Amino acid sequence: MAKTKRSKSKQQPQKRLWIRRAIVIVIALAAGTLVYFGYRLFGPNTRSFGDNKFFYVRTGSTYTDVLNGLMDQEIIRSRNSFDWVARELGYPERVKAGKYKITRGMSNFDIVKILRSGRQTPVTLTITKLRTKKDLVHKICANLEADSATFLALINDNVYLRQYGLDTNTVMCAIMPNSYEFYWNTSAENAFKKIEKGREDFWTSERKEKAQHLNLTIDQVTILASIVEEESNKNDEKPLISSVYLNRFRKGMRLQADPTVKFALQDFGLRRIREGHLQFDSPYNTYRYEGLPPGPICTPSVKTLDAVLNTPETDYLYFCAKSDFSGYHAFAATYAEHMKNAHLYQAALNARGI
Repeated sequence: MAKTKRSKSKQQPQKRLWIRRAIVIVIALAAGTLVYFGYRLFGPNTRSFGDNKFFYVRTGSTYTDVLNGLMDQEIIRSRNSFDWVARELGYPERVKAGKYKITRGMSNFDIVKILRSGRQTPVTLTITKLRTKKDLVHKICANLEADSATFLALINDNVYLRQYGLDTNTVMCAIMPNSYEFYWNTSAENAFKKIEKGREDFWTSERKEKAQHLNLTIDQVTILASIVEEESNKNDEKPLISSVYLNRFRKGMRLQADPTVKFALQDFGLRRIREGHLQFDSPYNTYRYEGLPPGPICTPSVKTLDAVLNTPETDYLYFCAKSDFSGYHAFAATYAEHMKNAHLYQAALNARGI
């Protein structure tokens, strides 16, 4: 009996040792599993790129499209770990279009969280001087998801434009040079609507009163300002240039503005207007047709629009570039005086071989 008791007493410490070892193993396995899944969830899963990279999810994209895009654009390293996290967090059913900023070192959890929430990085679109509708379409569609064909069709649709008091000629009157903030997946219609809102904000009651005082509509002010914009980059003389064209307009004279010829020809690099250019048949050629062109020849700046609205009373009917090539102009009330100024400038051009 004593022998049996001693045998049992020896077995008990060994049993406890094996139990402790088993517990340690289980804990280690559990800890390892937690570490493994924790790493898959919170560990970095981006490839080596700069500090930031932008990932675009197009409207109508599926989860598979997103997953393939992340791999094709070399944004994530492990497809499987991302897929596991995305499915655990229910992202495949919550794909949202947009532009998303991915930062180097982000985890699967971070990436999925941004994509699932639709927390986009806004696009800042700065519009300066544009000349044609095609320029506008390129500017918008190079920075937003909006389809260029859709946007072009929109601004060539008189029925659509009528709600804004515009037509296919005056549509560019709606474009105010400014900075606009969009979400990348903004539709063509909403993009135009937001830009047009900038025009509404610009045309305060005070500015409208000034336009009425000049006996011009706001579109006519914009069209006149577009000519002035192309004539000079000297803000201090723009009101005088405006007075020349406004005086001609009121007298029923042809404006004979060289920039309108360039617009009609769609040759904006033309440096010297010759007789053959003046004969080009276009309603935008103010050497052939009286009055203002049917639409603006560029998008004038706020300073130029205000210069036109503050046009002074003058008797000037002519102006030409000064022969010193300072960028300023010589103004004249009579044709004889203007011809003297013009001959000086033409001689300077010839001397330079232009």
